[in-house]
Amino acid sequence: MTEINLKQVSLSLAGKPVLNAIDLSVEKGQWITLTGPSGSGKSTILKLIANLINPDSGIIFFQEKNIQELDPINYRRQVSYAVQSAQLFGKTVKDNLDFPYLIRKKAIDEKHEKSLLTAFDLPEDFLYKSVLDISGGQRQRVALARNFVFPPQVLLLDEVTTGLDELTKKIVRQVIEENNHRGLTVIEVTHEAEDLSEAKKIYIVDKGRIQQETAHE
Repeated sequence: MTEINLKQVSLSLAGKPVLNAIDLSVEKGQWITLTGPSGSGKSTILKLIANLINPDSGIIFFQEKNIQELDPINYRRQVSYAVQSAQLFGKTVKDNLDFPYLIRKKAIDEKHEKSLLTAFDLPEDFLYKSVLDISGGQRQRVALARNFVFPPQVLLLDEVTTGLDELTKKIVRQVIEENNHRGLTVIEVTHEAEDLSEAKKIYIVDKGRIQQETAHE
């Protein structure tokens, strides 16, 4: 089943062409990687899929439905967008993991919150830690854990491992891989050599076009 499908998607910003007639099809449970020069349009593709910006022309489909015709709140609960500079809010880590429950008006499952922290190699009592007292790598892990409180169907990753130490990168990638094996569709943007060496399918984006596709066996 095709999860995400871009058909002839074009976009200009401030009068400058950014994407030119992009076609991209991603199957359910697939993990694809977008790479290429800075400014080539990689992150813009993710923002379009996340429905944060609209294309000038072309259509983006989610499970064969035009995303412009879907309820944006429900859509973003199914297609989750994670960025490099993680933004946390409130006073504690728990405030951040409680949030997905609160917006859905569901009972908070503290046991599940602690299990997510454990998955990201953080201790259970980290749940009560102040967001002001944690490192950048820990912030990134908490932000990603927040994405998995209610696992999405599609996870968009925009340079999420850039600047992280090697151990944190390994932890983050392991959690994402485990969820990918359970059927999570992953679309990532990266220029990290290690990520690219492990990538299953790579699309090279340059000058607003997908110029090349490569696959690792």
